[in-house]
Amino acid sequence: MPEFYLEFEKPLVELRKKLQDMIDHCVGNNIKSSAVLAMMGEIEAKEREIYSNLSPWQQVQLARHPERPYTLEYIELLFKDFIELHGDRRFSDDKAVVGGFARFHDRKIMIIGTQKGRDMRSNVYRNFGWPNPEGYRKAMRLMHLADKVKVPIITFIDTPGAFPGVASEERHIAEAIASNLRDMFSLSVPVISVVIGEGGSGGAIGIGVGNRILIMENAYYSVITPEGCAAILWKDRKFAPQAADALQLTSAKLLELGIADAVVPEPFGGAQRDFAAAAANLGEELSCQLSELCKWSGRKLREQRYEKFRKMGEFAEERSGE
Repeated sequence: MPEFYLEFEKPLVELRKKLQDMIDHCVGNNIKSSAVLAMMGEIEAKEREIYSNLSPWQQVQLARHPERPYTLEYIELLFKDFIELHGDRRFSDDKAVVGGFARFHDRKIMIIGTQKGRDMRSNVYRNFGWPNPEGYRKAMRLMHLADKVKVPIITFIDTPGAFPGVASEERHIAEAIASNLRDMFSLSVPVISVVIGEGGSGGAIGIGVGNRILIMENAYYSVITPEGCAAILWKDRKFAPQAADALQLTSAKLLELGIADAVVPEPFGGAQRDFAAAAANLGEELSCQLSELCKWSGRKLREQRYEKFRKMGEFAEERSGE
């Protein structure tokens, strides 16, 4: 059973505990019990009730689930011969961003992604998934390398945002992200960006200018975190659920708005329930997208990427006096 439960998952905790007690009793006494089957049915019904009606805020919580697969898990499950490359050749090696060459089926690939930790020590090591400027510069260095040797790029996005600390500002975090946006539009190889968990603000878009944007079913992608939005609009983070509703950040909504090109299904209850199944679904989608994009010329890839982002958003013009 999962070791961590979100608040809305708590009703399942007691039911699963009762089920385990029943199973232990039956095994210990070498008997069969119809109550076990009944309890399993009750748990299945409760799961269906909970996970089929998730609010945007609950999906944000699921996207942040500490047991979800991160970039390195997807790399292990989907790719072969991964060779990690380090450093931005300017300042240091940002551990919140990982990247390197690998092989996906019969293709050579450049993989770049944000990486979180599993416990306090690893989270400190990975800066809780908040990239510094050198992380974005490392990512862009690897993208330029991929462009030079003509291999496709896949980026995995899972970050609440770029690191907002003083040291990050001193090393020009805004410039690093802006430079990435500019340079990613000039790449002549296919770029696929996958939101696997949190897709927060400039921290996400800094490696997210892709010909295709994929999003896992229970991930989110937004210009700001719900807590940040609530702090600005309502002056109180407790309004984060209302902010999540307003931000239209869920995978289904992003697909409807044309921001995401495809939603990758997750195992029922979230990717943390079955890493292998989640990775298999993502692998199928990546294979289909790469098969199409690798047929395009460098010019077509650049033009399509540019037009894709130019079309995002809706606006209306109104002339005064008319």
